[in-house]
Amino acid sequence: MSVCFTNQNIHVQFIDDTAGVTLTAASTVAKSTPNRENLAANVISAKAIGTLAAQAAQSKGIKHVVFDRGSKRYHGKVKALADAAREAGLQF
Repeated sequence: MSVCFTNQNIHVQFIDDTAGVTLTAASTVAKSTPNRENLAANVISAKAIGTLAAQAAQSKGIKHVVFDRGSKRYHGKVKALADAAREAGLQF
């Protein structure tokens, strides 16, 4: 589970490192994201994207992930996204 934050958007990808492919993804700009016009790169949106990402992963049979937050500190948006994904059923 790779997380990327820009100044305006949040992107989450589930990547299979052995095959080098993205299995599924969720983002504030994805057409399948409900109310995407109201989402931004903030804590409230991070919670929503965390839940959507967990649902997308579980629909592909993914339950256990490694959380890659890059160089971001584990607080604020990053923590909110991770907590929402855990509450939705992902384990990491």
